[in-house]
Amino acid sequence: MTFSIVARQGEAFGVAVASKFLAVGAVVPDARTGVGAVATQSFARFAYRDELLARLSAGEGAEEALAAATALDEGRETRQVGVVGAGTAATFTGAECNAWAGGVTGDGYAIQGNILVGPEVVDAMGRAWLATDKAPPLARRLLAALKAGDDAGGDKRGRQSAALLVVTEAGGYGGGSDVFADLRVDDHQQPVAEVARLLDLHDIYFGKPDPATALPLDGALADEVRRRLAQLGHPAAGEGGDDLDRALAAWAGIENYEERLLPGAIDPIVLEELRAAGDP
Repeated sequence: MTFSIVARQGEAFGVAVASKFLAVGAVVPDARTGVGAVATQSFARFAYRDELLARLSAGEGAEEALAAATALDEGRETRQVGVVGAGTAATFTGAECNAWAGGVTGDGYAIQGNILVGPEVVDAMGRAWLATDKAPPLARRLLAALKAGDDAGGDKRGRQSAALLVVTEAGGYGGGSDVFADLRVDDHQQPVAEVARLLDLHDIYFGKPDPATALPLDGALADEVRRRLAQLGHPAAGEGGDDLDRALAAWAGIENYEERLLPGAIDPIVLEELRAAGDP
């Protein structure tokens, strides 16, 4: 009833999953910074998540951890699991999983699915993963693989939910957590496309500004930003740069763009949003 990819890229680990199942993101994926990622599906055994991550944390390889965990599970033949650690990746499909069911592994990734239209789903996901440039963030690579599986037919029963989870050290909001992204679409006619839309928003709200592309707040641009902020109810108290920075921060804090603020400059993405928010 589900297809998923677990993967690592550098220090980041993540899972992307879709299914004809309500709120699949609440059941299938888990990941831990510096340890690995797990997807448990097909009569999912929730305990696999903590158990496999604990085994990886203790130094077991993905194949060893998965073999040990499934050996202890009397219901293993109904299960499907993917796991990736700092070293290898592994996948398991029990003999009693509903057809089509199976998986593939490679360097740093495992792809698996059950109740699929056929093996072309995991094959398409594998090709998409390998075709993506390793430079983009892991979230984008996982999404590309998930979309390829969805385009290939995915769950043969249809679509309902999808999720994307990525962890990396200090990757979360304000650097205060390791959860870079935890996006879930619980019930939607096009859940993978909706996850893609949410990831675009995530990049706008939580992406870090590039100082190389930042625009200095001086001259005509400073005048424009000051005017637009005043129209939106955030006038700069004076003409100085500090006052403009404070006014911009007040507006950005309400609109959730604070992660993209730079002193004395403005991120082009923030400028675009500011222009869209007010009158010409």
